[in-house]
Amino acid sequence: MGGFKTVPVDRVKNITKEEFIEKYYKPQKPVLIENLTNEWGAYQKWNLDYIQAKSGEQIVPLYNNEPATGKDSVYAPVKEMKLYDYIEILKKEPTDLRMFFYNILDSMPELLKDFEYPDIGLKFFKRLPALFFGGGKSKVFMHYDIDLPDSLHIHFHGHKSVTLFSPEQTKYLYKVPFSIHNIDTIDMDEPDLDKFPALQYAQGIQADMKHGDALYMPSKYWHYIKYLDGGFSMTLRALPRKPKNALRMMYNVFIMRHFDNLMRKISGDKWLSYKNDLAIKRTNKHLK
Repeated sequence: MGGFKTVPVDRVKNITKEEFIEKYYKPQKPVLIENLTNEWGAYQKWNLDYIQAKSGEQIVPLYNNEPATGKDSVYAPVKEMKLYDYIEILKKEPTDLRMFFYNILDSMPELLKDFEYPDIGLKFFKRLPALFFGGGKSKVFMHYDIDLPDSLHIHFHGHKSVTLFSPEQTKYLYKVPFSIHNIDTIDMDEPDLDKFPALQYAQGIQADMKHGDALYMPSKYWHYIKYLDGGFSMTLRALPRKPKNALRMMYNVFIMRHFDNLMRKISGDKWLSYKNDLAIKRTNKHLK
């Protein structure tokens, strides 16, 4: 990956609750746990065929790699399709079509019996276990989660690449104001350092995931995700543990998001250009 430095994520085969809390949760440090899911039914059964067989007539929203422009909402899908047909595409060919935040509890509750919430010290919010699907060309723009959870991200069927950045790296990442992402025209695989020079000082953490791997992503960590082939992941979320993060989460969800959507509807590309220019100005200050 060009433009910025990365170091490998800590990888462990197994970990106790005490070790996880002391070494990773308290210091808010990512870790990839390889054997956490080996005893789950999901480890044995979850693949694209299994999900497809249970999909029925469900219609799902799909997104691609293109950023939203003008007055379009970032939450507006590019198309809708039967889940069965979408998974058929994932099985047959590389695609940039992806699906995010498929709520298991509402949409396919029979999957709940295939996994358990691991006892590693996280207080999981059990209302929102969610699946995320992508194909061999799918990329998820650099962002952090709007509700600031501590997350356990578990991959199934295939491989994916996750690049993480700590909150301390935000000053180098060209964060866009009133949002949770950086400038979405930046190619995080080969960033243009003439246009975005601060990125060369960023320090990322690289995690390459295979079936069954569980990646702990602490609150406010940035992540850039690439699906290397067709597959899906499940995220289990824990509510923010610090009061200030809980307050920031409420601001993000109930105020910032709606304000940004309103400004997009009113001003469209002018609002987007203003935010991007401000992101560049604020970030490049750190070069001095």
